[in-house]
Amino acid sequence: MNRDYDVIIGGGGPAGIFAAMELVKEPNCNILLVEKGLNIEGRRCPALKSQQACYACTPCHLVCGMGGAGAYSDGKLTLSGEVGGRLPDYLGMKDALSLIGEVDRTYLSFGAPARLFGTGPRAAAWQAKAGRAGLKLTPVPIRHMGTERSREVLGAMQSHLAKRLELKLATSVSTVNAENGAVKGIVTDAGEEYNCRYLILAPGREGADWLARETARLGLTMHQNPVDVGVRVEVASGVMAEMTGDLYEAKLEFLPGKFHDHIRTFCMCPGGEVIMESTGGTDPVVTVNGQSYSNQQTPNTNFALLVSTTFTKPFHEPIAYGKYLARLANLLSGGVLLQRLGDLRLGHRSTPERIARGKVQPTLKCATPGDLSFALPYRHLSGLLEMFGAMEKLVPGVAADDTLLYGLEVKFYSSRPELSQNLETEIKNLFAVGDGAGVSRGLVQASASGVVAAREISRRLKNLQVG
Repeated sequence: MNRDYDVIIGGGGPAGIFAAMELVKEPNCNILLVEKGLNIEGRRCPALKSQQACYACTPCHLVCGMGGAGAYSDGKLTLSGEVGGRLPDYLGMKDALSLIGEVDRTYLSFGAPARLFGTGPRAAAWQAKAGRAGLKLTPVPIRHMGTERSREVLGAMQSHLAKRLELKLATSVSTVNAENGAVKGIVTDAGEEYNCRYLILAPGREGADWLARETARLGLTMHQNPVDVGVRVEVASGVMAEMTGDLYEAKLEFLPGKFHDHIRTFCMCPGGEVIMESTGGTDPVVTVNGQSYSNQQTPNTNFALLVSTTFTKPFHEPIAYGKYLARLANLLSGGVLLQRLGDLRLGHRSTPERIARGKVQPTLKCATPGDLSFALPYRHLSGLLEMFGAMEKLVPGVAADDTLLYGLEVKFYSSRPELSQNLETEIKNLFAVGDGAGVSRGLVQASASGVVAAREISRRLKNLQVG
């Protein structure tokens, strides 16, 4: 294999894939894409269908590999600049929306469905109703691919790239090499060195901790995003059917009266299932997530409730804090904790017998009944209970005693390097994109961020040729 490249892309999730699809348009551009996982066809979670405890595979097949975490996600394309990331902070809202439109058209061309949720008078009616319940609802246009179609669409993109670049799978970027303030190349986990003019780091949420450590080693400025920690909620599908039928996903926000921590819903999965995922590389933690398919349904709907907390100095390790809380849940349960909302309110530990008697049966069968108050701080639990009260006014039945809570759900995009409007770091020709860089929180803005970096690199390559 060649050791010298025009561009190296570290990470094969949506951000890395879209960067690559932009760069392969450049004639004679020599590109290497390095991905720590396998190709999409080779990704198989041994615990997903067996309903056994998480094997903590290294790397986790649900979040690593071509397609990234998006390949096993619910496959929602959130077509908004208001939610899903920070791209408008870099581009401005007008340019961000224009790029989001381009990304949407690319997804459509590779097989994403045409149907749009979350628009029209019904969305406005839900927004007004949410306001009366003390909640903020942001209506957003959403396409739902479903987990299986998400893999198909991202797989088609992988096939499109296969003969247009070099792909090195089951390989991690271990170290970034820089010299005189400019990027020089990478060293892999196998000790192999590759040189490049330009480097795009797209590590995904699973690699956010690595990126934080590597940028600290390089002496780069880091910013802290809020720490997002919470639970995955599961209810009977009928409870939320009217709302999800109109919006598919309701982007709800709430400020509790006691602590004023921002709480939001995330990743609603109508007719979906709760799953486990392992993040953290050689020192993994098990967290929960949700997914749903386009052609099969469970009796339940699930969504995350996340508490966003901003810490003050000297605190500077938000990812470590999130992992610490997740490890508490892992320690108490051997994996994932499960509790009825009614038991949490009364201060009772849930038992298998109480769960079995409930009207909502868990889709994640291996979750361990227990008590979330041993893993989540009091202020988090207090805020979550307040939000359930507000949501009950909007969607009666969502805060029933038999509503199930799984813990913990943690989103690892809390550290963000200083970036230019083109997503270049303080090291020349080194770019950082996607969820792992704290730029995005979902498929669309992650994909768009890859395009931003790639277009700037294309511009510089053209200038080199002219020079």
